[in-house]
Amino acid sequence: MAASTTQILATLFLLLGLIAHGKATNCSLRDISVSQSKTGAIVQNKPEWMVTIENKCTCVQLNLKLKCNGFQTVENIDPSVFQVSSDGLCLVNNGQPVYTKPITFKYAWDNSFPLTPSSSTIACS
Repeated sequence: MAASTTQILATLFLLLGLIAHGKATNCSLRDISVSQSKTGAIVQNKPEWMVTIENKCTCVQLNLKLKCNGFQTVENIDPSVFQVSSDGLCLVNNGQPVYTKPITFKYAWDNSFPLTPSSSTIACS
């Protein structure tokens, strides 16, 4: 017997759902993107930098830490967005979930600092 159009569509939707779910659970630290660009503003004779942190996975990432050795700024940063610690790691979003909506902050220093993902906890529902 030939499968009905309804059965074919149901199977197709089931397969697409499994593929999408499998992709979501394959999230990793590599899904965190950090970019920086000059804003054009000058703060205390130093160029201002805009940092954008994006989670490119549908799963949230908690307790995201970036390597930020030697990070300095003459501009105040809200510590609930980006908190510098003495161990060369910086906590993003106060450890709260990082969703797909970008997190941004600004800092001012002579040059940009390399900010690279170090660790996170991935949570998929």
